[in-house]
Amino acid sequence: MPTSKPDSTSQFIDLNFAQRDQDDVLRDVRQRSPLASFAYIVTPNVDHVVRLQHARSDLWPMYRHAWLTLCDSRILGRLARRVGLPLPIVPGSDLTVAMFRQIIRPDDPVAIIGGSPGMVESLRRQFGLTHLLHHNPPMGFIHDGAATQDAVDFVIAAKARYTFLAVGSPQQEILAYRIAQTQRATGVGLCVGASLLFLTQEHRRAPAILQRLSMEWLFRLLSDPMRLWRRYLVEGPLIFAIVREWRLRQ
Repeated sequence: MPTSKPDSTSQFIDLNFAQRDQDDVLRDVRQRSPLASFAYIVTPNVDHVVRLQHARSDLWPMYRHAWLTLCDSRILGRLARRVGLPLPIVPGSDLTVAMFRQIIRPDDPVAIIGGSPGMVESLRRQFGLTHLLHHNPPMGFIHDGAATQDAVDFVIAAKARYTFLAVGSPQQEILAYRIAQTQRATGVGLCVGASLLFLTQEHRRAPAILQRLSMEWLFRLLSDPMRLWRRYLVEGPLIFAIVREWRLRQ
């Protein structure tokens, strides 16, 4: 069964962002047949865009074949508005919370790739899930053909209505693309990164005021400076040159 993409999109920095707010996305997901071919949602932020433009051009197919591409970043949203492209902001973490609280029913088949057994058990208890399947691939699995195939086969066999890929970017987007390419899986996949950890309160999100001020990155940097300093202080600022170059190409 072919997957139709939304008609209304805005092309910004070479990505086709869906003109959908969170309520629209939830409605799209709810109305999609559980028997339809596997389709996945990506939520690019500044880190994703910098990676695509400067380090991993081989990742473009993973984003271009997504069912929905949603703008996860308020910074990207502000930059888009400067060039006259209002993009709805749909953070992946907010979408994940809304999925569990508003869309997923206790008896819905749900699959999770990544995360700990404790996190999965917390979700099971918190939402009363009766058909929750979990697969945690080994570290660096995306570079191991057999381990990647195991993850693909898990999703095909699970026949879940909703699959959450929580193995970090770009692993989750690569995996989602490979699952879709088999044309043997069903349901909707969401590339959600650490969103499930926020939902189970294993990780803390930035205060709402910092999110509104587009400074969630600063909260994350201060929370783990040794691991994140390069992402936010060296690589992240490249987004301004990327947008400038994109405007010149237009």
